[in-house]
Amino acid sequence: MARTHSRFKSKSKSYGIDLGTGSEEKPSSPVTPINDDGASYNATVSSYFGATSLNMDGNGGSDRDLLKRYRNMATFPEVDVAIDNIVNEAIVYDDQQQYPLSLNLDKLGLKPKIKMTIFDEFNTILKLLEFDEKAYNIFRRWYVDGRIYYNVIIDTKVPERGIIELRPVDALKIKLVKDIHKEKDANGVEHIKQVDEYYIYSDGGFVGDNTQTNNMSGQGVKFNVDAIVTANSGIVDEVTRQIISNLHKAIRPANQLRMLEDAVVIYKITRAPERRIFYIDVGNLPKLKAEQHLRDVMNRYRNKIVYDGTTGEIKDDKKFMSMLEDFWMPRREGGQGTKIDTLPGASAGFTDMIDVGYFETKLMRALNTPMSRMQSNTGFNMGRSSEISRDEVNFIKFVNRLQKRFSFLLLDALKTQLILKGIISETDWDYIKSNLRVVFQKDNFFEELKNNEILSTRIAAAEALMPYIGKYFSHEYVRKNIFLQTDEEIEIQDQIIQMEYENPVLYPPTAGSADLADGAADGGDSGGGSATASGDSSKITLADFEHGMSKNMLAVQNGKVFNVTKNGKVVAKVTPASESFNGGYDEIKVSMIDSLDSLLAVMESGEILSLSESNSLVHLQRV
Repeated sequence: MARTHSRFKSKSKSYGIDLGTGSEEKPSSPVTPINDDGASYNATVSSYFGATSLNMDGNGGSDRDLLKRYRNMATFPEVDVAIDNIVNEAIVYDDQQQYPLSLNLDKLGLKPKIKMTIFDEFNTILKLLEFDEKAYNIFRRWYVDGRIYYNVIIDTKVPERGIIELRPVDALKIKLVKDIHKEKDANGVEHIKQVDEYYIYSDGGFVGDNTQTNNMSGQGVKFNVDAIVTANSGIVDEVTRQIISNLHKAIRPANQLRMLEDAVVIYKITRAPERRIFYIDVGNLPKLKAEQHLRDVMNRYRNKIVYDGTTGEIKDDKKFMSMLEDFWMPRREGGQGTKIDTLPGASAGFTDMIDVGYFETKLMRALNTPMSRMQSNTGFNMGRSSEISRDEVNFIKFVNRLQKRFSFLLLDALKTQLILKGIISETDWDYIKSNLRVVFQKDNFFEELKNNEILSTRIAAAEALMPYIGKYFSHEYVRKNIFLQTDEEIEIQDQIIQMEYENPVLYPPTAGSADLADGAADGGDSGGGSATASGDSSKITLADFEHGMSKNMLAVQNGKVFNVTKNGKVVAKVTPASESFNGGYDEIKVSMIDSLDSLLAVMESGEILSLSESNSLVHLQRV
């Protein structure tokens, strides 16, 4: 089992599982790899401890200070509400689902049994994380810190059991380190030979600033990279190469808003009360005696005797706030004598808050949150998607990006679980990871409105093209370019349509559809040209025949004859296979035909083909 509280002293031993991904041979190059994961670099090292030192704070400031600043800022009321909006939009619970997300394996080209195994192991990861109860807190912690870490704990005696615990690690106590091993070539140029990656865990955290290098002094635990699963915000400071949180750009407007609010409150409190102005007549008293007389009068009116019921003492309480003090002015003989006036205060209430509103809007923009979500008088819009503001659209896209980035944590844990249990290898993971997709549940009504409107627009476009299908456009063009169906979706929909058409519950036989389904048409060929086979003849459109291919073929096999029309013109004849045409014919399976229209387009006039499906066999002749 992985150890998480041992002290590491002058040893090169690493704790935790090792899948062989912590050390990587690099192609020879003098260029240091770009740091896009917030790691600290040790250049030209031969061992973990020794003459080498480690800068745990990066080059642009302490990670510890940044994390504390993010967490402190998350307690601001405006920032807290914005974070709550973001997390609530990203993590959605449904009564029908245990977890707020699921794993989509539709694009994974593996056997169903292996897919089910991967799906079960993914649910095991969610169970280890207690994601059904803690999803909100986990996502919020990742969003605020800009990173999240879990220690992978296994049974070292039976690693095939997989992960038995995912223990959260405080981001303040762990650091990713990369040792860069260099060697000089014949020209004296240093080349990168190898990069070793590992994590350092310190229970007391890492303290320091960016002006000096921190020496670990043996206080820390070295973990293999495979013993830690993690995900970060993906945002890197271009100067310091540190991982920063999504809150980083909101630090300045948040502080400005807080300072301005404090200034407004102080101004309102200090200027709002009315003050008294005491004009005290001092007559012809000398200056010193006049001042003494003024102080005596002030103390006479300011003294306040207070009885303390707890101690039984009597106190002279003179604790007046300076903002509420009165003004005392001496007045010489010949004036108006002692007089008390009032000095009016500023207007009461917070009526003029334009400046505060400006910085609040600026803060919400920095947090990528629509200002409408912060206004209590703004109702929820249940109208068309065209009525949704651009800010809401951008907000949904921002949340989707966050969900995509957060899913790296779950996929990282899933990779470790599958490799430990021997389900896949490291090479297999490199192949399948691009086809794994974590799908988050959504409750945003805007998504449903948008999808419905898009579908309605496509249907309207397809209806407008109907007169031109077969002349300028094909059915395949409409399905692929209007409805954006893939070849796989077209095949699946065709199979479902065929199954539904053969279902008597969905398509019950009626008098109006008897001619189409059973080929029992009364009357002759109204489309021009009669069939050579005996039996009744019926005219049917190309689209209708294609829609009910199986039933129509059965009807033809039972002795009925169809003239297939297109735009009112007979384009083909369908006759029973027992009937003979002049000349030979080739057999084609219906399942191989993309559409009957495309098949007729390549047939020459008079050419005969034999169409087969299951036990049905008919002849198709191009007219």
